[in-house]
Amino acid sequence: MIKRLSAWAIKMGLIPAAAALVKGYVSLLKVKTVNEEVFRGHLERGGKNLAALWHQRILIVMPVAMRFSSYAPSVMISKSRDGDMIADVYSRLRFRPVRGSSSRGGKEGLQAIVGDLETHPLAVHILDGPRGPRGVIKPGLIRIAQLSAVPVFPVYVSVSRAWVLNSWDRFLVPKPFSTVVTRFDEPIAIPARLSPEDFEAYRAAIERRMLENQRRDDAAWGWKDLI
Repeated sequence: MIKRLSAWAIKMGLIPAAAALVKGYVSLLKVKTVNEEVFRGHLERGGKNLAALWHQRILIVMPVAMRFSSYAPSVMISKSRDGDMIADVYSRLRFRPVRGSSSRGGKEGLQAIVGDLETHPLAVHILDGPRGPRGVIKPGLIRIAQLSAVPVFPVYVSVSRAWVLNSWDRFLVPKPFSTVVTRFDEPIAIPARLSPEDFEAYRAAIERRMLENQRRDDAAWGWKDLI
């Protein structure tokens, strides 16, 4: 059903309207950031950032993500028909889609992100997309950080009021005029060489850290068990 809708939207030329709708909708949100100066300062000093966040937060992070559009951040989009539509929308929001995912074209997508970071300063990585399981960091994050020598910046996004969709990730759609807080964590450097055991230790440690921090931020709004 989703694939048919995506094909229909592309055929009917509705992508510009979809991008305008996203921009208009997020303009209704009250946006706050915490520790943004660490993330932005690293870029302004000529550094490179690998921003990491959970799939269920990709809409509510949009108001802050668009503030970094001058860096034209890259983002991995799945090689699928609905991915075609999403990639077109993201392009109009001044992101640069890199095609591939953990389920389709994952290796090629990972290599493309690493190559992209050779000439561009900012990439966004969706930790548990596109199909989950929710709240589980896949190995791609560690591999990208290793191969690119770019530090991981965990990003936590919480919202005061939202609809929770009945999807694998419990996708969050912020309610109009709700407050969204985006908190940037300190950077995490990943060594270029790791034994299999150390690789898993880094992956598990970042996953644990990000889940704990995200749940703490959610709890400030009264949310429980979102992720």
